[in-house]
Amino acid sequence: MLTNDQLAQWDRENFFHPSTHLAQHARGETPTRVITGGSGVYIEDRDGKRLLDAFAGLYCVNVGYGRTEIADAIAAQAQELAYYHSYVGHGTEASITLAKMVVDRAPKNMSKVYFGLGGSDANETNIKLVWYYNNVLGRPEKKKIISRWRGYHGSGLMTGSLTGLELFHKQFDLPLPQVLHTEAPYYYRQAKPGMSEAQFTAHCAAELEALIEREGADTIGAFIGEPLLGTGGIVPPPPGYWEAIQPILKKHDILLIADEVVTGFGRLGSMMGSDHYGIEADIISIAKGLTSAYAPLSGSIISDKVWKVLEQGTDEFGAIGHGWTYSAHPIGAAAGVANLKLIDSLGLVANAGETGAYFSSALRDALGGHPNVGEVRGEGMIAAVELVEDKDDRRFFDPARKAGWSVANALLGEGVIARAMPHSDVIGFAPPLCLTRAEADIIVDAAVKAVKKGLGS
Repeated sequence: MLTNDQLAQWDRENFFHPSTHLAQHARGETPTRVITGGSGVYIEDRDGKRLLDAFAGLYCVNVGYGRTEIADAIAAQAQELAYYHSYVGHGTEASITLAKMVVDRAPKNMSKVYFGLGGSDANETNIKLVWYYNNVLGRPEKKKIISRWRGYHGSGLMTGSLTGLELFHKQFDLPLPQVLHTEAPYYYRQAKPGMSEAQFTAHCAAELEALIEREGADTIGAFIGEPLLGTGGIVPPPPGYWEAIQPILKKHDILLIADEVVTGFGRLGSMMGSDHYGIEADIISIAKGLTSAYAPLSGSIISDKVWKVLEQGTDEFGAIGHGWTYSAHPIGAAAGVANLKLIDSLGLVANAGETGAYFSSALRDALGGHPNVGEVRGEGMIAAVELVEDKDDRRFFDPARKAGWSVANALLGEGVIARAMPHSDVIGFAPPLCLTRAEADIIVDAAVKAVKKGLGS
């Protein structure tokens, strides 16, 4: 216990935690949680408490915890060559192999992959490439980026601006002026009373068209969107959404960036979310599932169309002036190779689709009729329970009630980790893709108890 107390003290005195109420944590009002191990869908803390991680870290540990195949690949790479840069044509066996594996799994119009470290830097790379692309084509005004309200694309300057959640803008002087936001494809919250899903899809398309007309298509370089809204509420798009959006972008020669940091490599029951929803992107962002978070690595997958212009640019202007010290880091690349092999050999994409469908169905059966559950939704191995004060009137809780946080905290008390999503009372679930039906039942049983305990109903 003395060691634990010392760790807690060191934590409060030295550790700047992301997405944390800093003052409360420094005062010891929120606990220090030290995670020491994990296996499958479970993690264990320093006091021996075992928890079913129904959010896979931050929806990233796709293959589950304790996979020695990835750990061994990391160790072998570190012993052979811990680091060398990827500038000016340098590479390693791991980085070159992983690039091939990623492109092989990407939609057929994809050509190359640029590796970074996290989803935020992947999207920063993507925006720079959009600007570069339009400069090469002699269109210096075509630089604005359209995102969606409630979208999540990172925490950097541009990526935090693209993120359509107030928490990531407040007091940071964001969003930057090059970023525009349009309607979120969030039928349950955004549709007007009596509006069908088809009408709402048409509304989202009309809002995008109107925004482009107001700003001028000649000023807009790209549109970025997650195939399925993640942090903004875990919201699958309404039927026909991507079929309605893509023709508008093509008509106005606006590039499409599919942010697949969450959906890439199996989360939806398809290898890529772009394939799942019929999205033909110009650039695809990847990260979390690329290594199952066993090592930091991200990527920007570039289409043939964009790649040809990038090549043209370097013929005109010389070597492209973009790179990170740790781009294609060999240890991250080795983890990625081992991870993608595991995803294939364990059949995790199929399991995400099959067990994920069972999990979502079980959640609906258990909670769909609850008076404070407005909607249970999901796709593949990702699901959400939206809490409401009044189901019939679709009246949401006052944010001060912290209904989502209360239920997520009650779930923790039941031994299950879920996430209270920001700017809503939504409980998010995104377990490792190796989840079994028996483990899904454990989550559902805990969720039923937590809703009752957290809401007192």
